[in-house]
Amino acid sequence: MTFNPADHPHRRYNPLTGDYVLVSPHRMKRPWQGKVETPTPDNRPQYDEKCYLCPGNERANGEHNPHYTNTYVFTNDFAALLSEPHPPTPSPLRREGESISSDASSDSPRPLGEGQGVRANFLNAEPVRGTCRVICFSPRHDLTLPRMSHAEIRQVVEMWSEQISELGQQYRWVQVFETKGDIMGTSNSHPHGQIWASDFLPNEARKEDAHQRAYYEKNRSSLLLDYLNSELEQQERIVVANDTWVALVPFWAYWPFEVMILPRRAVRHVPDLNDTERAGLADILKRMLTKYDNLFGVSFPYGSGWHGAPFDGEDNAHWQLHMHYYPPLLRSATVKKFVASYELLAEAQRDLTPEQAAARLRDQSEVHYQDV
Repeated sequence: MTFNPADHPHRRYNPLTGDYVLVSPHRMKRPWQGKVETPTPDNRPQYDEKCYLCPGNERANGEHNPHYTNTYVFTNDFAALLSEPHPPTPSPLRREGESISSDASSDSPRPLGEGQGVRANFLNAEPVRGTCRVICFSPRHDLTLPRMSHAEIRQVVEMWSEQISELGQQYRWVQVFETKGDIMGTSNSHPHGQIWASDFLPNEARKEDAHQRAYYEKNRSSLLLDYLNSELEQQERIVVANDTWVALVPFWAYWPFEVMILPRRAVRHVPDLNDTERAGLADILKRMLTKYDNLFGVSFPYGSGWHGAPFDGEDNAHWQLHMHYYPPLLRSATVKKFVASYELLAEAQRDLTPEQAAARLRDQSEVHYQDV
C-alpha cells in the first residue's frame, strides 16, 4: 500500500523549533461528540461606555483614556513585567548560605554543580526587567482588523514599527502580539494588541534563534527564505500573496488553520520594512484576516504575534522577520481544538492536514461576510 500523507498518520518536523507534530488525517472522519462552544454574537456597538479601552473612558486604575481618534498605545495597568531595577533582596527560593544566578541575560540554566550546590540548581530563579503596553487598533469598539480600511491597518503597522524601534533600544526582546476572541481568553473585546518587551530571550524566541542560526552557519542562507522559495514553487500551502508578502499554512503547522506571514526579501525587524512593504503588509493582513472570518462566518479568534531578530547588538543575519497566527477553531465556529493529554505528555498532534487547511482558506472570498 502506497503511503499517502493526506490519509495516513505521519510526523512533520518544524525546523524553526526542532519539534515534531503528529498528523492524523484519518481522524477527521470520526463523529464529534465533544464540547461545543457557544459563539459570541458580534454585535458590539461603536462605543461602549463600560469598556476600559474606548476613548475618554476610565480605566481600571482610575486613569482616563484620551479622546483618541486613531491607533493608541499606553502602558498596561497590570503589567506582567516591570521596568524597575532588579531588587537587591535574595530570591525567596534560596536558602541561607546558597547562591543563585542573577544573570538575567543567561539563556539556559547553569550546569548542575557549576559554582553552586545541587539544591540551588533545582531552585533556580533570576530577576527580569521589562515593560508591557496595550495598543488599541481603532477608537471604534466594533472594528477588528479585517473590518478596518487599508489606511487604518497601515496606522497599526506604523505603530508596531515605532514601538519596536523605541523598545528595542532598551530591551533584548520585543514581543508584539494579539489575543483575539472570547474563546482565546481575551480580557477585553475592544480590538487591541499588546507589546511586551523584556531583557531576556523567551523560550520560543530562543528556539527559533538557535535553529535559524544553525541553518545559516551550515548553508550561508536564511532558513525561512529558503523555505518560502520552496513553498512558492509548490503553491500547495499558499493562502494569499502580493508583491511583497506571502501568507501560508506552514508544512509543520500545529493549529488547524495556523498561518505564517513572511516578507519576500530578507528583513530582520518591522522597522526595517520600506514604504512599499508596509503598504503590502496592510493589504495582506486585510485579505488574510477576511478569509479567516469568512471560513466559519464569525469574527475569527486567534493568538498572533511578530517574531523578529533580538536586539542584542549582533548582526543576526540568520534571522528572518515573520508573523504567526494560531487560531483554535477546528471544525466550525463552535468546535475548537483542545490540547489533549497526549499532547501535554508526549507530542503535538493535529487531524486536518496543512494542505487541506490552506485550500479551505484559499477558497474563501476576500469580501467580508458582513459586507456581502
